[in-house]
Amino acid sequence: MKTCRYVLAAAGLACQPLPAAELDPIVVTATRTARTADESLAPVTVLTREDIERLQARSVPELLRGLPGLSLVNSGGAGKATAVFLRGTESDHVLVLIDGVKVGSATLGTTAFQHLPIEQIERIEIVRGPRSSLYGSEAIGGVIQIFTRKGGGPVRPFASAGGGSYKSWDAAAGLSGGGERGWFNLAVSGSETEGFNACEGRPAPGGAGCFTVEPDKDGYRNRAASVRGGYRFRNSLEIDVHALRSEGDTEYDGSFVNESESVQQVLGGGLRFNLAGFWDLSVSGGRSLDQSENFKDGVFRSRFDTQRDTVSFQNDFGLGGAHLLSLGFDYQDDRVDSTTPYRPDSRNNRGAFAQYQGGLGRHSLQLSLRRDDNQQFGEYTTGTAAWGWNFWRRLRLNAAYGTAFKAPTFNELYFPGFGNPDLRPEQSRSLELGLRGNHAHGRWSLNVYETRVEDLIAFDAATFAPGNIDQALIRGLELVAAVHWRDWELDTNLSLLDPRNRSGGANHKKLLPRRPQSAFRLDLDRRLGDLRLGGSVVAEGERYDDLANTRRLAGYATVELRGEYRFFRAWRLQARVENLLDKEYETAAYYNQPGRSLFVTLRYQP
Repeated sequence: MKTCRYVLAAAGLACQPLPAAELDPIVVTATRTARTADESLAPVTVLTREDIERLQARSVPELLRGLPGLSLVNSGGAGKATAVFLRGTESDHVLVLIDGVKVGSATLGTTAFQHLPIEQIERIEIVRGPRSSLYGSEAIGGVIQIFTRKGGGPVRPFASAGGGSYKSWDAAAGLSGGGERGWFNLAVSGSETEGFNACEGRPAPGGAGCFTVEPDKDGYRNRAASVRGGYRFRNSLEIDVHALRSEGDTEYDGSFVNESESVQQVLGGGLRFNLAGFWDLSVSGGRSLDQSENFKDGVFRSRFDTQRDTVSFQNDFGLGGAHLLSLGFDYQDDRVDSTTPYRPDSRNNRGAFAQYQGGLGRHSLQLSLRRDDNQQFGEYTTGTAAWGWNFWRRLRLNAAYGTAFKAPTFNELYFPGFGNPDLRPEQSRSLELGLRGNHAHGRWSLNVYETRVEDLIAFDAATFAPGNIDQALIRGLELVAAVHWRDWELDTNLSLLDPRNRSGGANHKKLLPRRPQSAFRLDLDRRLGDLRLGGSVVAEGERYDDLANTRRLAGYATVELRGEYRFFRAWRLQARVENLLDKEYETAAYYNQPGRSLFVTLRYQP
């Protein structure tokens, strides 16, 4: 057991620093309390600012691509619609938080990852497996939480600028600091690319893809700004405020619209206070906006604006030793304002939850229970039980069972000519078994899982509307390994997936669309003094683009090379070659992906 078993996110329970050999990133998403990643009973992937810069990722989708249990579907390059599938569940089964504030479109039910500015991100935590018992609706496949740059320490500027293929450029600058008790960060960024032809569509009749032929270059522009600040007072009171705004202009191919101007905005804040030696209180709230205006050849066609307000209260009680009880309440209000009429155009949700985390000898336990009262769909109860056993040296066996639910989106319910107001929420049951090893020069984990989704919402060709017509059975395996030895860093993972449609009819036992049955990623880096060299291989097996499994998408593998040279003390020059072998591939039928490309970046950070 590590020196400090639990570290409350609310602060106030002191612990001794870990020895250098045992340093492990602190994560908060899996349990809503701070724990080391190794202590978490849920499989967690953590990407830090150092990882972002080492991998030279230029967007959030690029960074997430190929991670354990995660697959992406992109519709034609940078800035285009990008769907994230976690453990084979639907793209709207992933709950996304930014600095603790729930984000996403209430109409689509997904988050526009393609518009989030990567230069203003400090770290990302990805929790795989159901988390509705802590967060409510949407967390069937898991939770992704993105943290913006926080600052702290002496005042320091930072900046980066780069350019490359497809007439692309990126630039970012900021200032951070705050001293020992405070923190602040101010940042701005911009990017632009001329792009390439996003879609090789087919017009009606017999249309497919984007249902049009527009053989032009589809560019993308983004401007973003963020601010974050806070202070920890001597009486244990801690406050934190943050704001992020990203504006994107996307060109694409489409028969009805082919350009959109979008805004992603998050405002939030919170406070934490130690009310007694064993009792910590945290209060947080925020507002997220997802807005878009859509055009056809410059002529306005539609507008979709959604607003999500959230408030959370959480009490953490240290019960002595390695026992922690958390009690909390969440409130959420979603509203839609659009040129397309939605009736109703708002709904709220209230949720109360309780969680126990404890340890006895070599055994760890996590139990959580939540009751949600949705204004439209009534009450739903979800729960999670997880157990860990450190049975030999640095080996641990984990087992977990969890339930989750997902309320239908406004589009699924009310979009004119498409919605079905009689839809029921989707519900799931998941079972997982894992083995984890942690050694001097690295760590590894093996997880197998099964998820059953009832009342799965899918398009019904008979009614030309979505319906609760499907059930799904998803089975998977994830193998993750990392070795850090001297100047070498190796990270690799393999995911195997069997996502089956269990509904009756012609599609019974067919594969769910757009999920590859196998995926592999390997990252290898080596530092040679002021020089760092590395490369990545990302491979995915074949998948199908439709429920009937008639449109097959071939598997593919891409290779990437990167290098970095530090000159003077605060300057670094980076270069990255993407898709070295110029592989042609699709993650959605008829939508193109970038070919071989080069990008060079200059970074300054004292």
